[in-house]
Amino acid sequence: MQRELILNNVRPFNNQSDSYITFPVDIGNIAPLMFEANISPSFIIRERKDARLMGVLTSQIIIRMYNEDSYPVRTPSYMPQITFYYLVGDKTLANHTTLFGRIAHHTNGQNSDFYNEDGTVNLLSGNFATNYFELGFIKTTFSEAHNAIKFFKSSIEVHPKSWMLDELHGKYSGFRWHNTFSAFKLPITNLTSDKRPNVSLKLETTWMLDAINNWDTFNLDRLNASLTFYYHPTFLEDIGFFVQFYHGTDYYNIYFQNKLDVIRFGLMTEILRF
Repeated sequence: MQRELILNNVRPFNNQSDSYITFPVDIGNIAPLMFEANISPSFIIRERKDARLMGVLTSQIIIRMYNEDSYPVRTPSYMPQITFYYLVGDKTLANHTTLFGRIAHHTNGQNSDFYNEDGTVNLLSGNFATNYFELGFIKTTFSEAHNAIKFFKSSIEVHPKSWMLDELHGKYSGFRWHNTFSAFKLPITNLTSDKRPNVSLKLETTWMLDAINNWDTFNLDRLNASLTFYYHPTFLEDIGFFVQFYHGTDYYNIYFQNKLDVIRFGLMTEILRF
């Protein structure tokens, strides 16, 4: 019975991006921000509750408000996407594998020239757009000894050249290998189908595989990595506190040539049910 309740909480919805907002106390080389917010509502498509196949529509938006005069919000990232999941094997087991495929669009909603007249990238209004698909799997395991659920995800993300702006060729990686390990500690007492995890830990890595920026095959500049610790106190409903370390290229659309090493703090929601 306990395993069935846990499975109701932790289907592959965990693969969707967490919604969060950061505090204006980032530590690192990112520009001074009032906040960064990831708004990632998901709309679930399925025929019946016990279906193996599930579709999720997500209208993800990342916004940065800069700590400058008038507190500008510059070139948000718009990332609408649709993801399909297929559960392999026995649906009643706590340990299972899920296959998934995703099609997504990433744009900053601008239409000016990519470069300024001096040859620098037009960060304020330059056009950034790419489309991609992602294929992978999620391995889910439940540890009764630790009352925790663990996920391992591995996937390949591909941006066909015909789906990208010409200006991005050779500069923006269109072939990426993602790996994620995450663990969610569940409440020990009064476990019900709407309980949230008390704490979670997530380690994410991305290795850029294609020929970009004349980098050698094993150049560490190809690595993006993040480590996120999340705590959901019992007195809060849907949100909790998180701290995250991120190293790698900037994921904020046309800012992708910037390198970030940053520690950030904020509020996050991890909705694991669907």
